[in-house]
Amino acid sequence: MRTLKNSPKNTALSNRTIEVRAVSAQVILQVFDQGKSLSALIPDIQHQLKAQDLPLLQEICFGICRVLPRLEWIIRLLVDKPLKGKTRIVHCLLLVGLYQLLYTRIPAHAAINEVVNATKVLKCEGFRGLINGVLRRFLREQNTILAVVDKHWQTNHPEWLVNKLKKTYPNWRDIVEANNQKPPMWIRVNPQYCTAKDYQQRLLAETDLVSFADNHPHALRLAHPIAVQHLPHFSDGWLTVQDLHAQWSAILLGGQNGELILDACAAPGGKTTHILELAPQAKVVALDVEQNRLKRVEQNLARLQQQALVICGDARQPTQWLPEIAKSILGKQTAVQFDRILLDAPCSATGVIRRHPDIKWLRQETDIPQLVQLQQQILTALWTTLKPNGTLLYATCSVLAEENSQQIMDFLAKNDNAKLEKLPFEQADEQIGMQFLPTENGGDGFYYAKLRKVAK
Repeated sequence: MRTLKNSPKNTALSNRTIEVRAVSAQVILQVFDQGKSLSALIPDIQHQLKAQDLPLLQEICFGICRVLPRLEWIIRLLVDKPLKGKTRIVHCLLLVGLYQLLYTRIPAHAAINEVVNATKVLKCEGFRGLINGVLRRFLREQNTILAVVDKHWQTNHPEWLVNKLKKTYPNWRDIVEANNQKPPMWIRVNPQYCTAKDYQQRLLAETDLVSFADNHPHALRLAHPIAVQHLPHFSDGWLTVQDLHAQWSAILLGGQNGELILDACAAPGGKTTHILELAPQAKVVALDVEQNRLKRVEQNLARLQQQALVICGDARQPTQWLPEIAKSILGKQTAVQFDRILLDAPCSATGVIRRHPDIKWLRQETDIPQLVQLQQQILTALWTTLKPNGTLLYATCSVLAEENSQQIMDFLAKNDNAKLEKLPFEQADEQIGMQFLPTENGGDGFYYAKLRKVAK
């Protein structure tokens, strides 16, 4: 991205690029200092940018979160006094500048100039000299500095998380490396319209976009990410963007036409729509505790031209929302019991770090016991709403045993009417559920356990 001096026709370009760096620094500051997530921040501020600038904002913000410790170490070597308090925005501008120099193809002079110029937008012009000096010194001494920084292999993960991975997985380094990569883009082909193989051929014929199949009936991986509007028939409901391992949810649940099915913690609705793709005549309830996130569920249902009852409610308190289901679906005030329940439980999200790298710095070790307790409360409450011989599929996007296999072992020990069902994957007889781990060209970290309610 080049900026030409004294050229009026390039003024707009210059203003846009300055704003991208300034906005990027502001976003990063809110992530690290206020604990806000990128998935919440970027949609709120993207209207400040032109559409063509959004990819750069995302690249910078997500990228910094991926490699934060490496960038922080460089700053410690080059800045004598830590930038704290009101000068934290300057620290974030340095992160933006260093990320561009190391990880993007933006010419070095343009990257530095635009970050320096961003001080005017952010009202910290007194630090122009510091930022310019630090970034130019890094360029001059880059090899020497990186030799010090990269002398030992870095996990780019918080220590507490690495320690947990070490205790559970002999191949913990592979998980860390996978987390530090950019994620592949997976799509789910709607079998109501065509097969994955047919859509794969259509992609090649209409867009020259290469895709790769997996051992999954509906999944395709794209050779590179692409805006959804460029995918044939996306707006018509032919496909949905969804990770490979998340796509097992509806298949393992095994919903049938005519059944009453609850998708608990349903937002943003990818699993709800998949259930309806496989069982269009099922009576599906999409439940989530956050009203604003349910808008995404409704949008996805509308795009795929599907019907479901969307309810805002706390999964721990079924008595608060079951009457609405009785009235809306059953047409009378009666006891509601589900044939099947999909519980994609709130979790640490440690399996989707490569998609949401800010999780590494937002999540704290003290959060895990609280999440485990919340999962246990939801699981116990929803179990009471399941029919005898009904099925509950427990799922998380976590790789931590406390939230997954240990959670299910504890539940089985406390509920003698719960039986663990086998899953259609290769696994040891004593294995509790199925733990998927993130891999470079595969799916994210995901866990499944299928429980049947034994009739007494």
